Amino acid sequence: MKFPHESPSPFDGGGRGWGWTKQRPFGPPSPSSPPTEGRGDFWRGIMVSIKKELEAYGLIPRKSLGQHFLVDRNILKKVVQTARIKKEDVVLEVGPGLGMMTLVLADQAKRVVAVEIDSKLVEILKKKVGGYPHVEVIQKDILEMDFKQLHQREGQPIKVVANLPYQISTPLLFQFIEAKEAFSSLTLMLQKEVAERMTAPPGGKDYGPLSIFIQLATDLSLPFFIKPSCFFPPPKVDSAVVHMTWKDRPTVTIQDMEWFKKVVRGCFNYRRKTLINGLKYSGLLLPADTAERMNRVGMDPQRRPETLTLQEFANLAEALKT
Repeated sequence: MKFPHESPSPFDGGGRGWGWTKQRPFGPPSPSSPPTEGRGDFWRGIMVSIKKELEAYGLIPRKSLGQHFLVDRNILKKVVQTARIKKEDVVLEVGPGLGMMTLVLADQAKRVVAVEIDSKLVEILKKKVGGYPHVEVIQKDILEMDFKQLHQREGQPIKVVANLPYQISTPLLFQFIEAKEAFSSLTLMLQKEVAERMTAPPGGKDYGPLSIFIQLATDLSLPFFIKPSCFFPPPKVDSAVVHMTWKDRPTVTIQDMEWFKKVVRGCFNYRRKTLINGLKYSGLLLPADTAERMNRVGMDPQRRPETLTLQEFANLAEALKT
């Protein structure tokens, strides 16, 4: 697990946004401007405020959708570099917003699938990517996306690049794990608090099912943090970028993965209770001699779930199988 270097450089230029030259396959930020043919160098674009572009389209960021638009060019570039996009890659972008990152990804990848829930933004995006036949814009709630079907359609593992709305980041991470065969890597901007839960070691309040399932299945790095000023509107908390790839095999050996997940969730549903009491109320079908089985594998039934390591949870799950 890698952690970010302490450096202010990722935050230089906060509050600035990208504009575009006439050579791009879309015009300036005006809803009446039709896209034009040709492709230019995005990194030489003229800087224009994201706020002004939103105003030109008559849009206000929607709090209910967790819309915070990335407006820092340095962060945008660092995120794409972290994702290590190659010409043969298929990229799934979650929450493309006004398409700043979409266009950068389109210049580097074989194909980009951009999934956006906001119908107004979808209309704008489709105009902006009109000169890119290999970019597909889909209006959909990402939580309802069938990732395995998308993988099958594309015929290769997919790289995910996303600026995740805070309120869906945790459930979406669990969905990514469930469909891990569909993905080769995940590069995600998310709430710093969520990143801390993903990387948390046993023993603290941040340690839980997300920590366990992420650390069990992935090699995770946390390249850098992002200040609120790099977004419009600025969120109230810092963000972080995480990069994840899948382990060839889990960190510990799990005999029955589905049962393991049920035991972990059952324990943490009542994390303030001891293991034995939490399991008692978990609804799991447990053996009558649960406490005795725990003792046989060296597990004190009075321990708290947040103190168990991955290996101890694996031992516990195996001991409790009926």
